[in-house]
Formats: sequence, C-alpha cells, structure tokens
Amino acid sequence: MLCHRAEADPDICGRKLQKHGLCFHEFCLFFANGLCQHRVEELGLLGFLPEDVRRTVDWAAQKHCFVCGESGATITCWETGCERSFHLPCAMEGGCVTQFFFQYRSFCWEHRPEQAVEAAPEANTTCLICLEPVGDKKTHGILVCPACKHAWFHRGCIQVGVLLSPQATAGAQHRRASLRLLIFLLQGQAVRDGIAGFRCPLCRDRDAFPSEMLTMGIRIPFSLPSRDSHADEALLARHSRCDASGCLCPGGRQQADGEGPWELLLCSSCAAEGTHRHCSSLSSSTASWECDSCAGPSTASSATSELAGPSTTGQAASASSST
Repeated sequence: MLCHRAEADPDICGRKLQKHGLCFHEFCLFFANGLCQHRVEELGLLGFLPEDVRRTVDWAAQKHCFVCGESGATITCWETGCERSFHLPCAMEGGCVTQFFFQYRSFCWEHRPEQAVEAAPEANTTCLICLEPVGDKKTHGILVCPACKHAWFHRGCIQVGVLLSPQATAGAQHRRASLRLLIFLLQGQAVRDGIAGFRCPLCRDRDAFPSEMLTMGIRIPFSLPSRDSHADEALLARHSRCDASGCLCPGGRQQADGEGPWELLLCSSCAAEGTHRHCSSLSSSTASWECDSCAGPSTASSATSELAGPSTTGQAASASSST
C-alpha cells in the first residue's frame, strides 16, 4: 500500500507485513511522510497507528513519484522546500539517498549527501567486491572508505553483495586476499554483518567507515553479525608482517611502526602481502604499494608517490635502500 509493489527487495524495503487489513513493507512504513511511531511497538503496526497509515496512503495518492511517474509516492525529500516525492523501491534508480537510522531521512538526487573525502580512483581501479572497474572519478554509484581512501566499492556491491562469475574468479586468482574478501562478501557485507561487525574490508576501520556508509544510505542492521564471529575474525585478520625477500628490520618482520622506515604498507590491491618502507626502497612520500602478484607476473612490485607520481621498485633487500 505504501510503495505499490507486490514484491520488492527485502534488503531495501524490509519485511512485507499484513495486519489490520493493511499490507506494507517494514521500511516503507518508517520512511513514509507524517507517520509517528509510538514507544510501544506492539501497538498497531510496529508502533504506528492503522488510522495514521491509512491517512498517509490517502495523502500519497495525490503525489507522483518523480522516478517512475506513478502515484502513491509516500516519501518526500527531507530538504526544506523540495517537493520531490518517490517510492522507496525507486530511490536507488532515482539517485536518492535513504538513511536507515534515527529519523529515517530521505533525500532526492539534488539534495542528497555526498562524500567529503578528497580522493579519486586511480586509473584501472576496480571495486574490491566485484572486481569490475569503478571509473576514474567519484559518482553516486561509487563509494570509498574515508579512513584508508584506497577501498573503492560500487554502492550496490557494498549493500547487497554479488555472485562471482567463473571469468571474474579466474581473472583474480593472483589476488588472494581479494578472493578471500569476495567469498566473505557474497551475500552482502552490510546486511549480513550488522553494525557490530561492519568494517572496511581493506583497512578494517570500524569507526569512520560504518558511520560514512550509514550517512551515504547503506542499510546496516543494528544487530550482531549473523555468522560465527571467531571465523569472521580469522578471515578478516589484517596482514601484519613484512614479506620482502630480505627483511632488513632489526625488530623482525612483525614490527610495524606508524611512520618512518619501518612503517608497514599493505598491498593496495589485495592487502595479503606487506613490506616495510625501507625493505622495498619506498620513500616517505609513497602513498601506496603493490606486491609482485598484483603488479603482474613479469613486473616488479610497484609504488605510487603522492609527490613524484607513479614509479616502479622491486622488493630490494639492500642495506642501502632509501627511506
């Protein structure tokens, strides 16, 4: 009754419920204009009064969705003065952002929040989940981790996940950690993990990353992870050793300082291998590094400098390596 869809994606619209002669999706109810949820959820419909829901349905009959053009659009952009209305299932197609927390606010394509992080995908950057290209600039359909600024995702991939094709799997055999992450993300990281387990698959940040994704309209259930937490921790354990052919660090391969010659950089493509800056001749201005496997079977490990641009270096094991 609220979105005019008999079937809709439950990851976006929630459960379909029937009660008091009304049929609705859970999140269509939360996002609908003018509805007030009472503290007692057992009251009426998840805390909403049936008469209020019917009143909203009647009001929405006069509102047309700016995406599909059909009537019954119960959601209006939160921006003051904006009259764009839409159905919840039409939100993604229309470039809208729906925030699944607290006030359940919705924004049209013109007034939606945008990521403030100053980063742009480098050439040939692929989505960490589906391994397909993300393009060379930020768009509504592309998101980046605000913490590491190297993990790029398609919006749909981080929300509901993807299934791997044989071609994609074969093309990623050398990216061991990417495959490990893809297996973990097949059913949709945000929906499956819940807020307690949701983190950046690359840098493992669990503070700025989930907060940013919620603001950008990714639905993250406020629940515990649905899978075995110990298995997930083992699967997502951050790589923490230098894999240079000859590690030069006096403290050993496990030492990882926050900066300087013994700062540990993880491969920007797979995060399955690491190197100390000194062990691979990486200067202090180097922003990212790729292991031999990801750089290509016939090329040396590559590093990108924020100041000097791309350069190629090997995993040198010489005492004269620069810092």
